[in-house]
Amino acid sequence: MNTIISAELIGLDRIVNSDPVAITFFIGYMAMLASSVFFFVERSSVNDKWKTSLLVSGLITGIAAVHYYYMRDFYLQTGSSPTAFRYVDWTLTVPLMCVEFYLLTKPFGAKGSTLTKLILASLLMLVAGYIGETSGIDSNIFWGVLSTLGYLYIVYEVFAGDVAKLAKSSDSPALAKAMFLLKIFVTLGWSIYPIGYMVLPGNLLSGAFEVSSIDLFYNLADAINKIGFGLVIYSVAIAESNKKKAIA
Repeated sequence: MNTIISAELIGLDRIVNSDPVAITFFIGYMAMLASSVFFFVERSSVNDKWKTSLLVSGLITGIAAVHYYYMRDFYLQTGSSPTAFRYVDWTLTVPLMCVEFYLLTKPFGAKGSTLTKLILASLLMLVAGYIGETSGIDSNIFWGVLSTLGYLYIVYEVFAGDVAKLAKSSDSPALAKAMFLLKIFVTLGWSIYPIGYMVLPGNLLSGAFEVSSIDLFYNLADAINKIGFGLVIYSVAIAESNKKKAIA
């Protein structure tokens, strides 16, 4: 019992006394939880065809909130990066973010095959990334290249593939604006993940900055990407729902 209390006090001390990584784990947990509640509540404000999109947005931030709760405790008790927890989180939430691309363009003719390709690409990116991050220095670059191929396919779909073509052919200014913002998230926001991977020992950016600080960048990027992604979906859902109300 004394050991547990002592560990909790040490963890609290690390949050209070400005351990930036510990603070961002706590902020990430609270921000994801609040966002999940917001998306679930706001489902009642949009048209039926957009309710699933907001449901998925709430699931993404809700799953992340649960993982951040456990990642925070793991980090506070061990002082090391919760790599396994983080990849479990990503393996659940990144495919769901790909589902959001499909749901966003489904009212304008998106096909199930596009969704399948996006999910497979995201799983390739994540599984290869996890193997590379945990299998040792010798195979970092090989698995990193495989992971990057999955990421680049998602970028292709958003900029020039089926998702981009459907967004361009639609008559929705809200969708066009959303796709522009989502392109920024996928290229700039998601870029922190391959950059973090390449900082690992033996990789292309090894030594660029301290590996111990990568959790700080991951935590901030996760909050911005997942919450921001959901808010973009919410903005389209509200705009399209209001447009339909005005026509009716």
